[in-house]
Amino acid sequence: MGGIAEFRSVVLDCPDPQGLAAFYSDLLGWPITSVEDDWVVVTDGGSPMRVAFQLAPDHRPPVWPDPERPQQIHLDLHVDDLDEAERQAIKIGARKHEHQPSEEDSFRVFLDPAGHPFCLCR
Repeated sequence: MGGIAEFRSVVLDCPDPQGLAAFYSDLLGWPITSVEDDWVVVTDGGSPMRVAFQLAPDHRPPVWPDPERPQQIHLDLHVDDLDEAERQAIKIGARKHEHQPSEEDSFRVFLDPAGHPFCLCR
């Protein structure tokens, strides 16, 4: 069933698009495919889906779960080995969030270098 639109991008505002694109390129194993002054894109190379990073010099990261500055959006990323994925994500610049709401350890919450939350999920 066709919809009105086809998914194209998730766009994250950040103070350093190239730096954040490099982080997600390492995290996802996707190459950086486009670089402009205020816009950088990573894709898997085979589908139209992509993650883009847009310059926002006044970017203020969320302070989730505080409702004053909620997360607004986050990415859920599937992994086979949660412990190994955590180790590798931290190695490339992720920070493990202090708030870990998963009771069964089915996912773990991290922050990217610009402070956006993302989850590594079993």
